[in-house]
Amino acid sequence: MKSLYVKFVVITIGIMVFSSILAFIVSNAYYQQNLKPQNDQKITKIAHSIARYTADHPGTDLNEYLGNISDIGYQIYLVDHSGEESFFGSPFRDKSLSASTKESVLNGNDYHGILHFPQKTFVTGFFANELKNTIGVPLTHNGANYALFVRPDIKFLFNEMHLLFGWMLLITIILSIVIVLISTKYLVKPISKLTTATKSLSNGDFNVELEITRHDELGELSHSFLRMARRLEQMEDMRKEFISNISHDIQSPLSNIRAYTNLLENKSVSEEESGHYFSIINGEIRRLSTLTKQLLILASLDRNEDILKKRRYNVGQQIKELLRNYQWLVNEKNIMLSYTLPDVEINGDPSLLNTVWDNLLTNAIKYNQSGGSIDISVEEKGEMIEITFQDTGIGLSKTEMERIFDRFYRADTSRTRTTEGTGLGLSIVWTVVKLHEGQIKVNSKDHEGSAFIIELPKN
Repeated sequence: MKSLYVKFVVITIGIMVFSSILAFIVSNAYYQQNLKPQNDQKITKIAHSIARYTADHPGTDLNEYLGNISDIGYQIYLVDHSGEESFFGSPFRDKSLSASTKESVLNGNDYHGILHFPQKTFVTGFFANELKNTIGVPLTHNGANYALFVRPDIKFLFNEMHLLFGWMLLITIILSIVIVLISTKYLVKPISKLTTATKSLSNGDFNVELEITRHDELGELSHSFLRMARRLEQMEDMRKEFISNISHDIQSPLSNIRAYTNLLENKSVSEEESGHYFSIINGEIRRLSTLTKQLLILASLDRNEDILKKRRYNVGQQIKELLRNYQWLVNEKNIMLSYTLPDVEINGDPSLLNTVWDNLLTNAIKYNQSGGSIDISVEEKGEMIEITFQDTGIGLSKTEMERIFDRFYRADTSRTRTTEGTGLGLSIVWTVVKLHEGQIKVNSKDHEGSAFIIELPKN
């Protein structure tokens, strides 16, 4: 399989060659259709002017005059009725010319060899050093008739220029190929680095570095790749963290259930102790049930299922009902609860939004301190409503605030390991709010409390 570098080089050189051939074909067509007739007319005028001068100046030495003309860049052939021939200037490569052509010019007709020179692929009409590729005109000198054939001496006119042009063309082609090779290497180098980094990433090595300072599409691609690598590394860390947390959160209640069922098998256990043990077992079962419920909700959201069942309902009344269900827990933790919940109707999914309020409220209770406070408010702001859950709990650091909505993330485990939770609740909150085209903001200070502010459209 050819590398991108080889393909790019081959394609670029192919384009250069194709463009050169196409340009040459177009140039040849232009020469055949436009330049060749113009050259024919121009040389015909020069030939006639030479013939007129010899006719008007019979005392001029014809051979000397034609020799002088050849010295300024012309090839000349002179023939008379007797067939005597004279050549002036550089020799013709091909001296063949039909007798009928000579006879026609001697009889007073012009010969347009340049115009009628055979059309070929190359621009031979300009360079062909042949007697047929001339202009023939009748010439009279001292009463004698001649046939004069003239063409520009291309070699004389160009002298060393044709070698210069040849070297220029060769150097241009070589430089073009070298520049293509270098520029292609420069263009493909970032892609090669990306390929290497991709292989490292596929092998689980997320610590990839791309020292690319380009400001084009490849540079943007490299930066996006690095962002993706960092994100994947975070996801991998979260996955490992989730496995650790979920293993603990499943193993811990299962261990408790097993331990207390073993205790219940002891016939010496009193009725009061049995009731206490059953209560603990039921609590652990509820804990497992909550965990599986949250995992099922996230699985549904991940599959992009059409789970939204929107209807018009009173969100203030919904939160009040939720508060009544948790009043016993609030009292148990000695937390002061205050709220401002006017009757406000929105168009949303009551079940999913109730999950949002439930997660925010249980977090406010769970991470609060004895004697702390929770304040909940609902406020209408035009076409939006703002729901705020504010507490005086343990708060969040700046680092934790950046990740709290990441799936499976839990705040500092040294502070929260003793607190039940899976790190799924706030991820569910964020996803449900986004499904309702809303926004969620967090204001928090470490050890001072947190405020979760949700904005939702009423319609």
